[in-house]
Amino acid sequence: MKIAVTGKGGTGKTTVTAAIATILSQRGFRVILIDADPDMNLQITLGLKGKITPLAEMKELIQERTETKNGEPAFVFKLNPKVDDIPEKYFLKQDNLLLGVMGTIRGGGLGCSCPENAFLKALLRHLILLRKEIVILDMEAGIEHLGRGTTAGIDWLLVTVEPGEKSIQTACRIELLASQLGIRKMGLIGNFIKNKEEESFLQQKLPHGKWLGFLPYEETIRQSEMNGSPFWKKAPCFLKAVEEVINKLGVTDGKE
Repeated sequence: MKIAVTGKGGTGKTTVTAAIATILSQRGFRVILIDADPDMNLQITLGLKGKITPLAEMKELIQERTETKNGEPAFVFKLNPKVDDIPEKYFLKQDNLLLGVMGTIRGGGLGCSCPENAFLKALLRHLILLRKEIVILDMEAGIEHLGRGTTAGIDWLLVTVEPGEKSIQTACRIELLASQLGIRKMGLIGNFIKNKEEESFLQQKLPHGKWLGFLPYEETIRQSEMNGSPFWKKAPCFLKAVEEVINKLGVTDGKE
């Protein structure tokens, strides 16, 4: 299963991504995570120790794979570089989790025509279309990283939404773009929900969306983020709600 998680900044999408990945890994799945958010906070949220270099900063590796040379203009470069060994060699590993960080490209991200862009796009295509593990992408506030060549492999686009007009507007924009790209399944996840009134507010504002669940606000999560520590054992209600979301995605065990 291939999952992309997005939403307006500040809606807790990275926390939701980390929770889904942790629960699935505990169920026995091998999970490959890609932090595609420029803020690059997924490692901290997961509580993973170790140094990880953003892929966009691996200049020598990118030059080798795209067949370019340092200091020379890259007018011609390989558009389909070898990337199948990247997760095992360069991702941070812990138990069933593998984490890779995309990083940012100077000059416009994945929209630019450059060796870095070709390398990262090839890696995304490989992970989404060819790998058999669960792959989860923690996106920025949108799905611009996903082109038409990779969206066909996305099983679920999850959009985190908090009770607020700006968050709802972002969700509507993402929904429109997802439909244009042909993404088959888009699910909404309400986050930071303090009461039934907030849950009803979101349902009324986005009545046609497929709501997968509503995650409760828990102060322990905010405190854990301030301390830079994982929250797994301190937010049982939140984790239970995330497990219910996972079950709705069709992921039930780790025997695949």
